[in-house]
Amino acid sequence: MERYYLPLSLLVLITSMVPFYRRFEKKKMTAEEIVFIASVSAIGAVGRVPFAALPGVQPTSFIVIMSGLTLGPQAGFIIGSTSAIVSNLFLGQGPWTPWQMMAWGLMGLTAGLFRHTSINKQTWFLAFFGFVWGFFHGWIMNLWFVIGFFNPLTWQVWLGAFAASFYFDLSHALTNATLLFLFSRRWKKIMGRMVSKFGLLK
Repeated sequence: MERYYLPLSLLVLITSMVPFYRRFEKKKMTAEEIVFIASVSAIGAVGRVPFAALPGVQPTSFIVIMSGLTLGPQAGFIIGSTSAIVSNLFLGQGPWTPWQMMAWGLMGLTAGLFRHTSINKQTWFLAFFGFVWGFFHGWIMNLWFVIGFFNPLTWQVWLGAFAASFYFDLSHALTNATLLFLFSRRWKKIMGRMVSKFGLLK
């Protein structure tokens, strides 16, 4: 049974993402909205490539979180998951790609849940949110690593994997928190202005 953990988990991940893309595909959207989402996804993908040599430094997460906060959970998920698969065209595709798509997709989705709340305006909360998701993202990727490379799956294996990734996850968390604390208001103002000017994603 252990040999099927990885393909089964990949099947579950891909299947769980299909409804988001199906709903997005059926949604009536203007050309401006499609171009805007595609452009933000491209920025998220490109933002990851130059920092690939610096473990844990992921500016993509900042862009994904700001997308969710500004455009809502559905757009946040699409931009997050699309940024992952597009950036891997440059960094390399593999069985880890669906896990990255899910991790960044969920990051954008959960950020979008705070779109119309007052706490969305609190810089300290956004920094904390980004810090927490730096670890969540790493923990999701740990699942792929353990399932893909270890057999049997024991608690020692899980503990070792999470311990080994701690400093990378901490670097990701601190990068998120710093970028959100320093630039979230400016990015929110820029994206919000475009959404309001062109009437996007109402």
